[in-house]
Amino acid sequence: MASRPYIYSGQGFSLQRDKNRFVLPAQFRSPLRESSEGNSVLYLAKHDRWKCLTGFGKSRTDEFEDLMDREEAVALQGGKPYDREKRAHDLYNYFEVPFDASGRFVLPDDLATLGGIDDQLYFQGAGKSFTVWSPEALYAMDDSWISSQTSCRNLAAKDLAKAKRK
Repeated sequence: MASRPYIYSGQGFSLQRDKNRFVLPAQFRSPLRESSEGNSVLYLAKHDRWKCLTGFGKSRTDEFEDLMDREEAVALQGGKPYDREKRAHDLYNYFEVPFDASGRFVLPDDLATLGGIDDQLYFQGAGKSFTVWSPEALYAMDDSWISSQTSCRNLAAKDLAKAKRK
């Protein structure tokens, strides 16, 4: 029996705080715990097309073999090559990042480099996963990203103003 899909929706923003920690948006914490067998673990990887990261829970990894089966079948039907080993390398190349009850986590250096991330993160729900952006990388995307860009700018302005008051 297939497990129900865990859905990530909404947006969030985090400035890097003490001890180099970021804060995961509250609306993502419960689905991550539920999809990771009750563990407070965030699975993060480089997005395969955009200069950002993708986040998900452990249950998503259970879908990787079926996903590769479908992709391979489509490629073969279309007479195109499919490198299953390379695709598996890409899919399983994620980091398991623990977070505490308040959603605080430390972003691994490799992921910060791959995502062009410095001291700010923008989170965007995307269904079975979510994206994690450096605001600059998101702002560099074309006009089809205007909704996410606007949300990021507004959330960043609020967090930066709050940080200045402290």
